[in-house]
Amino acid sequence: MSVKEDVLKYLENDAHLNAKNIAHALKIDERAVQNVIDEAEKDGTLLAYKAIVNWDKTEREFVSAIIEIKVLPMREEGFDAVARQICMYPEVVSLYLMSGGFDLAVVVESKTLRDVAFFVSDKLAVIDGVTSTATHFVLNKYKDKNVIFKNTEEDNREYVL
Repeated sequence: MSVKEDVLKYLENDAHLNAKNIAHALKIDERAVQNVIDEAEKDGTLLAYKAIVNWDKTEREFVSAIIEIKVLPMREEGFDAVARQICMYPEVVSLYLMSGGFDLAVVVESKTLRDVAFFVSDKLAVIDGVTSTATHFVLNKYKDKNVIFKNTEEDNREYVL
């Protein structure tokens, strides 16, 4: 792995780390690490610094859904034109081009199940090129971006033999 990849891996795992921390861990010069970070920010390799939040520990009420979309690719645009249009909606958290039984996977967040349903019917389904959708609601999150969500609530259910 290159120094750049090493530095980016540290930042990907913990965005709190600064150049000094990373330099110490990698046993290299702090200025070299800062140069890697500056260049990665400049060239678009490093896009954002994000926190992973366990929203179940807060009062925030929302639902997450993963929506499979089948698309008829547009001439000379492929799937990109539809993907660009879907990206513009604020409900969309992530969007992926997939192999397999469907073309695009969309992760959305909204206040209610009904809001997600309206998003699918009123916004996604009417996009030129979209041929079908399948919506899956997220019931529990166990791991996200390599972070395991620990369940701190005690399970008091009785075992049945």
